Amino acid sequence: MSNNGILLRILHICSVLIILIQSSVISQVILDPDAVVEEIVSGIQQPEGPVWREGLGLLFSDIKGNKIYKWTSEKGKEVYLDPSYNTNGLAYDLEGRLVAGQMGLRRVVRFEKDGSQTSLADSYDGKKLNSPNDLVIKSDGAIFFTDPDFNIPSGESKELNFNGIYRISPSGVLQLLTSSLTLPNGICFSPDESKLYVNDSQVHKIYVWDVVDDSTITNKKLLYTIPVPFGYADGMKIDVDGNIYCTCSSYVWVISPEGELIGKIALPSNVSASNCAWGDDDNRTLFITAGNSVYRVRPFVTSINKEDSSLPKSFGLSQNYPNPFNPTTKITYSIPVTSNVMITVYDVSGKEVVTIEDCQKKAGTYTLLFNAEKLASGVYYYNLTANEFSSTKKFVILK
Repeated sequence: MSNNGILLRILHICSVLIILIQSSVISQVILDPDAVVEEIVSGIQQPEGPVWREGLGLLFSDIKGNKIYKWTSEKGKEVYLDPSYNTNGLAYDLEGRLVAGQMGLRRVVRFEKDGSQTSLADSYDGKKLNSPNDLVIKSDGAIFFTDPDFNIPSGESKELNFNGIYRISPSGVLQLLTSSLTLPNGICFSPDESKLYVNDSQVHKIYVWDVVDDSTITNKKLLYTIPVPFGYADGMKIDVDGNIYCTCSSYVWVISPEGELIGKIALPSNVSASNCAWGDDDNRTLFITAGNSVYRVRPFVTSINKEDSSLPKSFGLSQNYPNPFNPTTKITYSIPVTSNVMITVYDVSGKEVVTIEDCQKKAGTYTLLFNAEKLASGVYYYNLTANEFSSTKKFVILK
């Protein structure tokens, strides 16, 4: 090797070491010093697609094992569905039914409450989908999913000449949103659902689009590029502040909405992380599928009822998170001056249901934990009034 080659090699190693050193320092911002990345399930062939539901626990797929498992702290791991037809991504719709990317049958499927299965999408333009991977469900009931081609069943061929991102409307119409990515994979919305994030695994990039009229995406932008030595971006989830948690190699990368690296959560034993999901009673535990195991950890998330140290410059009401939810969700609002604050919940007929905040607050940003245990499933609206300011958002209770 020439002297120039040796020098380039040294510079490359140094750059990787700098990234590692920065990550180990920054990660302390994300994790409590006493937090432990705990293995809760082992012995899974290929864990993926974790999703949490209050009262049920954690579900996750075992792609190679052809099963869906359920985990609770009381009973541990149990088989939930066998066979699963190589299911990957999982999510719940507005009626509490499980929706999945069923790669073995090349379709998006809904598991009905009577035990039957309904195929929601298996072809586009007369051709079979590739292998529906990860998915996310919007608060209006629309399903957004990715369809890369790296898990087409053995012996079958690819029929589409692209890898797409799709939307299934609440009425069941399949719509191609874009075919611009090489291998679209993880997918999630911003808390207010105005942005759609999708990573392109093969090129190590995370992209963001504006969501227009709830049904189309536009204004594609590169949000973040993961350095090549760390592998490819996989599953993604969002937190209440809009930060993206992206699994990649033996880390969960935490990236701000502005595209800046906040830090990384390191996993033990140099395993490769595939996906993650928020869960537990307060929705602040991050469950991570990686290697042959499932892990959990408690990252720092916006504190409940804690005033932000930086004063906001304007009034604002954020979209609640999670949404849909059962039975708790977080509502964040900002006031630039001391104000008389009232937050009221209304049903779809405009009838006042409950007031969850009615007091005077100093300038700041506040996050409330709202418990809807006594309310029925359905669509509701919550309104913030503070001095002369008024803003209304919609949420969905799912039981």
